[in-house]
Amino acid sequence: MVVKTKQVERIAEGLGEQIEARARAERQAVLAGKLVPLGGEGPVEKFYIAVDATGVPVVPKETAGRAGKGEDGEAKTREAKLGCVFTQSRLDAKQRPVRDPHSTSYVAAIETAAEFGKRIYAEAVRRGLGQARQVIVLGDGAPWIWALAEEHFPGALQIVDLYHAREHLGELAKTVYGRTGKATAAWRAARYEELEAGNVGAVVAAMKRTRPRDAADREQVRKEIAYFQTNAERMRYAGFRRRGVFVGSGVVEAGCKTIMGQRLKQSGMRWTIRGANAIIALRCCQVSNRWEEFWEARAASR
Repeated sequence: MVVKTKQVERIAEGLGEQIEARARAERQAVLAGKLVPLGGEGPVEKFYIAVDATGVPVVPKETAGRAGKGEDGEAKTREAKLGCVFTQSRLDAKQRPVRDPHSTSYVAAIETAAEFGKRIYAEAVRRGLGQARQVIVLGDGAPWIWALAEEHFPGALQIVDLYHAREHLGELAKTVYGRTGKATAAWRAARYEELEAGNVGAVVAAMKRTRPRDAADREQVRKEIAYFQTNAERMRYAGFRRRGVFVGSGVVEAGCKTIMGQRLKQSGMRWTIRGANAIIALRCCQVSNRWEEFWEARAASR
């Protein structure tokens, strides 16, 4: 059984490396202006790029010299960056945005932000970025995501995922008022309401009125104030909703679970960067509905 499992793993990684090699060539063609984007019936109304990251457990040699959050201070994971592209053409009966069916594709890898920026940009171009009437970048507020957006998607509407922003407020409520209780719930609910309205100024003012108990709590409040002030323009949620655009990055978060979580983060798993990236490439190919395309291209090249 162990032998067969190892054989399957080697075959899967081998296929993943072939898929990544093909993706690399495709990426180089896009960056050189030699790839014709996918055709369509006309301009794309709303074109989304959503970006996230998640840790992948790796073997010790892959984290040598890297600081981590564990008790021993050593890293146990490497960050895999994942991005997805999808489109939106309509609203539902309640005026909520609806993702176009079969429009989602994914790219991901354990690599630097600079390398990943080229990867997601190439995928966006392949998918018809040049035909988009409006481009939207969704992220969790991490500075590297907005740096990527400024470099590769200048002029795009940038939106911090609403649910990440709410998580920040929920954790701060616990820090200042305790994990449970009426004061915690009341403060959190009031901030959620202000956030939904896009009134980040009121959210920050409320944070400044808090009275943290110790230096660590005061530092946490300071960090959250900076987070919301930095991202204020990306949190104008009421205005975004009026424009009929998504304010949540659930599509890319689902990708993190499906592509990485279900296959690379099972109990006891530890990966090399090479092996992890091969499996990530294979999984992205599958969930992006490019599996048959890969096999056809593979057969034609033989």
